[in-house]
Amino acid sequence: MSSVVYFDNNATTRLAPEVLEAMHPYLTDLYGNPSSIHRFGSQVAQKIERAREQVAALLGAADPVEVIFTSCGTESDNAAIRGMLEARPDKRHIVTTQVEHPAVFGLCQHLEKKGYRVTWLGVDSDGMLDLGELKESLRDDTALVSIMFANNETGVIFPVDAIGEIVRARGIPFHVDAVQVAGKIPLSLKKSPIDLLTISGHKFHGPKGVGALYVRRGITFHPLMIGGHQERSRRAGTENVAGIVGMGRAAELSLEHLDEEASRVRGLRDLLERSLVESCPGARVNGHREKRIPNTLNVSFEYLEGEAVLVLLDQYGICASTGSACTAGSVEPSHVLRGMGVPPNWLQGAVRFSLSRYNTEEEVRYVADKVPLVIERLRGFSALGKLAGREGSQVDARRAGEIGARR
Repeated sequence: MSSVVYFDNNATTRLAPEVLEAMHPYLTDLYGNPSSIHRFGSQVAQKIERAREQVAALLGAADPVEVIFTSCGTESDNAAIRGMLEARPDKRHIVTTQVEHPAVFGLCQHLEKKGYRVTWLGVDSDGMLDLGELKESLRDDTALVSIMFANNETGVIFPVDAIGEIVRARGIPFHVDAVQVAGKIPLSLKKSPIDLLTISGHKFHGPKGVGALYVRRGITFHPLMIGGHQERSRRAGTENVAGIVGMGRAAELSLEHLDEEASRVRGLRDLLERSLVESCPGARVNGHREKRIPNTLNVSFEYLEGEAVLVLLDQYGICASTGSACTAGSVEPSHVLRGMGVPPNWLQGAVRFSLSRYNTEEEVRYVADKVPLVIERLRGFSALGKLAGREGSQVDARRAGEIGARR
């Protein structure tokens, strides 16, 4: 077993060896600009189109031309939302949820300050939406509905096709952040009412620095990046050829491994979940137990600080997280768990374990052995950690940090 046990795959994934191999020529010998007329450049452009086909296949899109390459998921989210608002300037209302990724959540907060009205849909204790509330939120001036496919912290899956049908019936564009879904569950956009969809290469064993935005044919879309003619004038800027080729190969590999993701990886996640719930008194699983992506487990440990748990797990070579990597360093409780109404005694103690096809049963059993030791140690630091709330958990976090520094 490796010295690092990596259970933080919702933050980023290991680059598949086959992806690195596919990228290498475009970092060395095949360095031509794909917009150039000469053959040296045009052969590179052909590889971009091949990658577009591979990504379209992963998404189940009707036509590869519906795929626009970007720099990341955040850019894709911004391009989708801003592009649709610019295309519908007379409409100033947006519908989203209280549990979105910061790329959507933060942008919608920003747009509120610019005069847009935002309806923030709530979720229940399992992290699920009320479709009746969604239907009632739609208005004549609604420019866009943006709702994630699966939550990055809990893995909870929203019924996006049902949502899309409700939204389409009102003639409103529907954007979905599917960054945590691509490569984990099957997608078939040609049969779906989704109009725009966001993914990111590094979430399914591709490289960082490349993403994609799906825009259904017939949707009026104004580009975020303006300048050159690249991506059929929908995203200006010289293409990240190596990243795009790598993302295409990663998409191809992900399609090949979808069954494995749904069965073997889910089995490993469930084994870890059973072990932690049984061995750690006060452990609570956050989110719907069935309607979630197969690799994600979010569990809270009562009266403890999640960051303290991570500090001690790190001493065992175990990588996990307290939630979104994009909110790392924040001292505020997760807005996702707050939105779900997680009680205060569990709110600060959340840890997210997210697996990939590269993880093994040996690693799961190792983590399942070490987590109870960490929890027991933290509970032993202070009677406050066992008996009551926030003050005791702050002591736990500080002392865990001191142990980490000494080691």
